[in-house]
Amino acid sequence: MKLVLHNYWRSSASQRVRIALGLKQLPFDYVAINIVKEGQFSDDYRALNPLAQVPTLEITEEDGSVWSISQSLPIIEYLDERFADHPLLPKHPFARARARALAEIVNSGIQPLQNLTTTKAVKKLGGDEALWPQPFIAGGLAAYERLVIDTAKSLAYEPGPFSVGDAPSIADCCLVPQLASARRFGVDYTKHELLVKIEASCMALDAFKNAVPDQQPDAVRPQQ
Repeated sequence: MKLVLHNYWRSSASQRVRIALGLKQLPFDYVAINIVKEGQFSDDYRALNPLAQVPTLEITEEDGSVWSISQSLPIIEYLDERFADHPLLPKHPFARARARALAEIVNSGIQPLQNLTTTKAVKKLGGDEALWPQPFIAGGLAAYERLVIDTAKSLAYEPGPFSVGDAPSIADCCLVPQLASARRFGVDYTKHELLVKIEASCMALDAFKNAVPDQQPDAVRPQQ
């Protein structure tokens, strides 16, 4: 089987899937889609992803069948269902639901309000595209931390080292890219000490380190 990830270096949704692939120890081919230059609107890419967003995972099976999956969370859940090693969803039903809920705080509660399509629209309407996402990011991260604490209390363990229990999950795949976006938009989240500790636990792992935007082949780096 061959996995091809169509993604963009600074897309937080793309980073989530890169982390998941790394945690699963699954090799993949990296195909860069430059969303700043509107490469996602090409006919070839729209054939894979009609909504023209990143990421898209393309799977070629041993029998030659080719599949494509869009949207980061369905991709991560597909990987978890297809490859049992290094599970990204906890076994306990409540913990499993909470991991999904934490992921959705980022996926549906924060990220859509900071993505390139939204900030471009805000700018076109005369708003400040850099300031616009800040309250949504700050509020979402505060809610994320509260839910992490409540989950730990409900299941009778001390919060950490990861978002749900003692292993990285789909929630952490979403949190770490969102914290990077928070820094990029000038949101100080360091008052949320638990999130800082979770980020440190994650970034000690190669899967998270190797997925950071600046490490990707299409990364745009400042001129020296």
